[in-house]
Parts: sequence; structure tokens; C-alpha cells
Amino acid sequence: MEAGGPASAAGQGESSSSSGAMAVDAAGGVEKPRFEALMPSEMSGGRPQFRKVPVPQHRFAPLKKAWMDIYTPVYEHMKIDIRMNLKARRVELKTRQDTPDVSNLQKCADFVHAFMLGFDIADAVALLRLDDLYVDSFEIKDVKTLRGEHLSRAIGRLSGKGGKTKYAIENSTRTRIVIADTKIHILGSFVNIKVARDSLCSLILGSPAGKVYSKLRAVSARLAER
Repeated sequence: MEAGGPASAAGQGESSSSSGAMAVDAAGGVEKPRFEALMPSEMSGGRPQFRKVPVPQHRFAPLKKAWMDIYTPVYEHMKIDIRMNLKARRVELKTRQDTPDVSNLQKCADFVHAFMLGFDIADAVALLRLDDLYVDSFEIKDVKTLRGEHLSRAIGRLSGKGGKTKYAIENSTRTRIVIADTKIHILGSFVNIKVARDSLCSLILGSPAGKVYSKLRAVSARLAER
């Protein structure tokens, strides 16, 4: 019995020293190991991860003009390699050894994709800085099947005279909207995208702009109270 005392004490000393070497959560009396987050370079066996964003034909000229505005935040601030593959007509992104967070790769891919959809650089760059921003896309035919002049009038209702209606929806819902022929893209937070989409759908279905404005004022007041 006496010999067992020192041995058990030594065993306890070894366990305490080993637990000190590893961070441990002792919640509920159960010791659980707590590991540090892996760097992107340590994931996938050290192999870099890639994203590829296709470039539509009509976005080549704007991409060439704004390339440095896209390259600078992606390469210098997010620590992601970026290049234009002219043969495959796509922008390619890759993680680096010093990339601080693996989510940066997807953020950069979303940023480039938003630019390809038609958003301004100043608006799309918010996807790199904020976590709760998304891009939602839908077509007019998803809401209502329209053809010919009916479709043209629906697009006109969405924009308004000189873009007045579109700007009013953007400012009241704190979103950005791109109307590209029959496709509509909305950039913003989840709740704000829903409010903007509901307003656009009402316009597509034939509601007059005045009625949509009054609904927007009510919804914006409720959002401001939260």
C-alpha cells in the first residue's frame, strides 16, 4: 500500500504536466482537448485551394479597365493569388502560404463574381469586409411569364424614370440592384434582400410605384426599430 502511494502520486504528476502541454476545456468535469485553428496552407495536405470565376464576353472590357482595383484588395489585403486566364476566359484564385483564413478565398470569389454580374467595385468590395452580405439573383419569368411589350413595360417599372424607382428601393433597403435585361441581381444582407425582392416582385406583377413606395416606408420604419 505504501509503495503504491508514491507511484500514484508520480502518475498524477505526469498527467498534470501532460495536460499543461495541451490546451484543455474542463467544462462539466470532462477534459476535452482544444486545438488551434489550422492555417489554409496546412489543410488538404498542404496543397493550395482554387476558385475559378468565368468572365462573360460583355465584361471583358470593364474587367480590363478595373483590373488593378480588383487585384489590390484581393492580393494585398486578403492574401490571395489572382490571375486572368485569357485562354479559358476566367479569373483564377489560389490560396498562399501566408493566407490568414481559408474563408478569404470564397470571399474573393464572391467579390469577383459580383463584379461580373455588373456591380460597381465600390459596392462589391463590401463582400470582402463584411460577413453577412450575399448576392441573390432571379429572373422576371420566375415571378411571372411575360412576353413582348408586357416584358418591356415590367422592366421599365423596375427602373422607373431615370432609374428613380430602382434608386428608391436601393436606398430604403440598403441594398444594391443590377437589372441586366430580364435578370435581376441584389447585393445586401439576408433581411434587406428579402424586402427589396418583395418590392421588385410587386412591380413585376403590375403594382404601381406609389403603392410599392408606401409599403417600403412601412417596412423600412420597422427595420429601423430593430
